[in-house]
Amino acid sequence: MANVSWKIARRTNAQLPLVIVMALAVVLVLLGKAQSGLFDRARMTFTDWTQPLLAVAHAPLVQFDRWVGSVDEVFTVYQENLRLKDENARLRQWRNVAVVMQDRVGRYQSLLHAVPDPGLNSVLARVIGRASRPFLETMILGAGSSNNIKPGQAVVDARGMIGRIYLAGSRTSWVILLTDLNSRIPVSVAPGNRQAIMVGDNTSMPSLDTLSQIVTLRAGDQVVSSGDGGLLPPGLPIGTVVEQGGKYRVALLADAGTSEDVEVLAFRKPPEQPPAVSQLPAVAAGLPPATATPSVSASVVAPKPATPAPIVKAPVAPQPSPADQADEDR
Repeated sequence: MANVSWKIARRTNAQLPLVIVMALAVVLVLLGKAQSGLFDRARMTFTDWTQPLLAVAHAPLVQFDRWVGSVDEVFTVYQENLRLKDENARLRQWRNVAVVMQDRVGRYQSLLHAVPDPGLNSVLARVIGRASRPFLETMILGAGSSNNIKPGQAVVDARGMIGRIYLAGSRTSWVILLTDLNSRIPVSVAPGNRQAIMVGDNTSMPSLDTLSQIVTLRAGDQVVSSGDGGLLPPGLPIGTVVEQGGKYRVALLADAGTSEDVEVLAFRKPPEQPPAVSQLPAVAAGLPPATATPSVSASVVAPKPATPAPIVKAPVAPQPSPADQADEDR
């Protein structure tokens, strides 16, 4: 009988804490719904107090995760290393070919007495910011007119052309990108040296407008700067032709959003001076230089008829006498 009463009391004592815990849980849930900010502040205070402990406890886990990730990256790095070695070997072969071809071109130019290309200087600048005014996207460089940077010069990185300088201050300069709506540059599509105009339209791939109706483009053709106008140097790599929606566009090689260090190319042909008078063809042939004939307007009164010049008779030489003729014969 005593054992039965003890079991009943034990069961009653065990159920009482359970009821209390459930009631507290309901109260906490109701308070959480009513005073959410109070619990957020309490959670933040608790987190601040336990931050050193959490940092100490989390450090071994971070080290373990790094170790596991490094084990996984070992195989990836090994494969990447093999691929880079193979690519490096191919690039060395192409470098040797390029050196040989450059030497051959130099010899051909000397034999043909070819006019050398104008000198090309570059200024290394760092991208210090980007802005959305006055164009859709603008790159700001940490070099300006004090570094001989002028508007119109080409901006390139290690991959290809990015844009052109449109405003140069004393220590900063602003770049208009090739993708901007206000960008239009002459380009050449290889192979075939087909001339076109690359027009930006605020998308990642500018469009191509061919200068001739009979010119046909193909996907995969290479686009470089043509140098027409003497403002941009010829041969700057720009991108590859792709076909999109029946229209040809250019997939740019350079990504302006990830560029950090760029080069500003100082290329400008000097303006041609008019030839001197001594260099004119007429002067070289021994003739006087032609003079411009003044134009006569319709309002000018017709000139008077010219007065005929008087006729002047030439003097007649005296005839020798017969006696003088006889003396000469003797």
